[in-house]
Amino acid sequence: MSKKTDRIYVGSGVEKFDGDLVEISVNLTKLGKDASSFMFEYNNEKFIKLKVSKNRDGANEYGKTHFVEVNTYQPEAKKVVAQAEDDLPF
Repeated sequence: MSKKTDRIYVGSGVEKFDGDLVEISVNLTKLGKDASSFMFEYNNEKFIKLKVSKNRDGANEYGKTHFVEVNTYQPEAKKVVAQAEDDLPF
């Protein structure tokens, strides 16, 4: 079971060229403040997973057709059970 968190919206975007392109703007201040616990490191570089989704009701009052949110999925830590060396199955 995964850990459930509230959604963190960090940007918006506009669909262009008949849907072939979506330009987005990301609020880096909000991203660093509200989503820092979802950042991870890989090969000494920092990453964060983001989701870009289409607005269900079309363009909003600012003409934005998409929104950007942080992927807040965090799997539960795996529990490792160590076996004793003399615990042979035969």
